[in-house]
Parts: sequence; structure tokens; C-alpha cells
Amino acid sequence: METLLDVDYLVVGAGAMGMAFTDALVDHADVRVAVVDRRHGAGGHWLEAYPFVRLHQASAFYGVASTVLGGGRLQQHGPEAGLQERASQPEIVAYYDRVVERLRQTGRVELLTGADHVGDRTVVSRVSGQRFVVPERCRVVNAHHLAPGIPAEVPPPFAVSADAHVVPANDVVRLEAAPSQYVVVGSGKTATDTCVWLLQHGVDPNAICWVRPRDPWMLDRALIQPDPEIFLGVPAAILESAAASSSLDEVFLRLEGAGVMMRIDRSVTPTMAKAPTLGTWELELLRSIEDVVRRGHLRAVDRGRLTFTDGSTVRVADDAVVVHCAADGLKNPPLVPVWRPGDITLQPVRAGFPCFGAAVTGYVEATRTDDDEKNRLCPPSHYGNTLAQWAAMNVLGTRASTSFSAEPDIAAWASRVTLNPARVPPDHPSTPALDHVRERIAASTGPGLARLAELSGLSGLSGLSGPAG
Repeated sequence: METLLDVDYLVVGAGAMGMAFTDALVDHADVRVAVVDRRHGAGGHWLEAYPFVRLHQASAFYGVASTVLGGGRLQQHGPEAGLQERASQPEIVAYYDRVVERLRQTGRVELLTGADHVGDRTVVSRVSGQRFVVPERCRVVNAHHLAPGIPAEVPPPFAVSADAHVVPANDVVRLEAAPSQYVVVGSGKTATDTCVWLLQHGVDPNAICWVRPRDPWMLDRALIQPDPEIFLGVPAAILESAAASSSLDEVFLRLEGAGVMMRIDRSVTPTMAKAPTLGTWELELLRSIEDVVRRGHLRAVDRGRLTFTDGSTVRVADDAVVVHCAADGLKNPPLVPVWRPGDITLQPVRAGFPCFGAAVTGYVEATRTDDDEKNRLCPPSHYGNTLAQWAAMNVLGTRASTSFSAEPDIAAWASRVTLNPARVPPDHPSTPALDHVRERIAASTGPGLARLAELSGLSGLSGLSGPAG
């Protein structure tokens, strides 16, 4: 038996991008949507995230356009007092529950959880085995093209012997006895979060061994705030630094000098540029860890020994707990046109801030009819990873932002959406500081983008595969 879903769109993936797209779409078009996800609810990887995780950006920049996560509140206490609050994992899960309820109340959105899209416009429940089909006119939206891998769901990318104690970041909070040593494996946000959590809970920095295959560049969180005078200083600094530099390393060093970028070890030039935000208080904690192993990727963990892909080994305590933080959180598959005859594939359409990009895509889908025009307005970009990919992301994302911001209706909508980090609200007063930062951006956009494109080797990174339709 099959149940026909009378819908215009089938959105595959109820994570952040799928929900942001759906929210904007149904708010601006009279359409019916079915959203399907293999997990038990909306929110994507947040449903399985480690319990001490928080957004690394302001809550206001995350979620869906219709509903502000956190209500725009400021932190009142702690080392980030005065900055926008950053939602915790339970707060994000509860937020998506509220978003789902709001969408259901429209009478035009149905959420199918614990189910898989198996192709051929067919969805199968993992719980009951029930099959659902959508009509031929229904457009399929691929909202899991860039779904992140997380340690709770992805096995360690290294061999683990039977007598070694390896746990994902989620299970650090469940240990029944303290080991003499923690070995944290990974270079990204999960690893930095885990190290900070351990240090905040009294673990001696000398009891932490950090296996860091690559050193990361990170953004100062105090600058990634929903205040145009503050936030717009970041793209201004990026463009100015690029225009004055002869290499990507020089770009980042100039940004460090401008207080925009940070690195943990100033004696090491980072090669990783996913560029999450970090608090200066977290940076100070991370710098207290001196046992840092930089031997590339880990190949195997045995009791008391780590073996790396270059064949070298490092001794660790026999009772060491090895914390797996090495999942590939941000994906970088080849770019494809967002709109193709067979589907809509959600991808970033500006530098960073995927929720806003997905919301823009939903708005454009709701308000335009021609796929070529939609692709012109919302060309895709990469996430950052290497320095070259970060540079390409900024070039492609800036070009896309220029394209869709030139449309009066999109610009007016985006100025009201808190997800948009670069927005200047309609009622925001003109100030000398705002005028100055806009002048900096105007003066540096041309030369800055040209140099970033040159330094990134953009021609080898930006090609689209597949027909535009």
C-alpha cells in the first residue's frame, strides 16, 4: 500500500538548511510541502550532538527567518557578557520543535520523521514500513547534500584495538572514573569545545594530549555580532587584507593583526580555515595545553600507543581515554547548480551563514518562476576548509550576495531577517562609524575580490557540474 502525498515540494532533510528553506518558501508562496528526515525530529545533527555544545555564532544568525532563536537576547554573565547569546543543544532542539509546530499550523507542511527518501519520489518509514509517494509535479529538494558528519554517528577514522578506550565527544560526560590522561583527536570545533569543557571541569592542562593534524584559523567571536558597525568591519578587513597581500598566509596574518582572525599557537602557521568563532577566553584556555601532537592523521589507537599515517608512534598513558572529535563536520562536494530539472540542491549562497543562504533560496523559489534567473541570483559557493577554499568561498559568496541584493524585493526582505549577518535594519540610524565601514567596503571590494580569486586559484575550485536546466 502506498499513500499519495498531495504536495508541491518534497524537502529531504529536516536539518538547519531544510527547515530554513521550507520556512521561507511557505511564508511567500501558497504551496504544500512534505519534509522527510531519517531522524526522530527536526533539527538535523543537533538531535545527536554532544551535550556541552553551543552555537559558535550568535543565536540570532541561526534557524529560520520567521522565528528568532533566542529572541535577540544578550548574555548577562560570564566571559561573554554583552555579546549575543549562543544557544545550547537543548535550546536548539526545543526551538526546532516550535518551528515545526508553527509550520504545521499553516496546514500546508507535513513532517515525516524516522523515514527515508528511497528515490523514485518515494518515502519509506523506518518505523512502520509505510510507503509514501509524491506526484510527478512535486519538486524534490535535496537538503542533505552538505549534511555534517558528527562523532556520535561516524566511527573514528582510525583503527581501534580491543584494549584501547576510545569514546566520541558525546560520551566524555558519561565517564565513571577520571583517567590519568585524555587524548583529544581533531582540529575543529568539536575538539576545541571538548578541550575547553575538560579544562573548565578542572582537568589539568598537562593531563590533555591534543592530536591536532592541522592548526586552525578562527574568527574572534566578539566581531561576529548582529550590529552592522561591528560585523561589517569583518568583510571590510578581509577585502583590505587581501588587496594588500601577495599570499594567502599573508592575508590571514594581516587579519590576525587587525584582530579578526586568531590562532592557538602563534609559532605555527595554520593550514585549516573553516573559521568558526572563538572567544578570547577560550583561546587562553586552549593555549594552556602544551602537549600538542602534529604528526598528521592518526592511523591506529592501541592501549598506550598512537600510530600515525607516517608510521611514527607516540606513547600515551595505558588508561588514557581517547576522545574522537575527528568527524568531517563541513562537507565540500563539487558544486552543482542549485536549480536543476530534477531537483533543488541546497548549498551556501554567501560566505558562511548557511541558514540565511537556505532562507534566501526559499524566498527566491517562492517569488521567481525561471530556473535560469534563480541560478543567476543564487549561485552556490563552498564552505571554507583550506585557505584556498576559504578565499574562494568569500569570492563566490560576495558575488552571489551582490547579485541577490541588487533585487529590491530581496534586499527589503533580507534587511528584516535577523539571519542575515550583513543586514542594516530599516530603522537603524546612520552613524559616522557605519558610513566609514561602508566606505571601506566600497573602496576595497574590487581589488580585494580580484586578489582573493587570484590567490585561491578559483578557476579550479568553482566549476559547476551538471546542467543548469
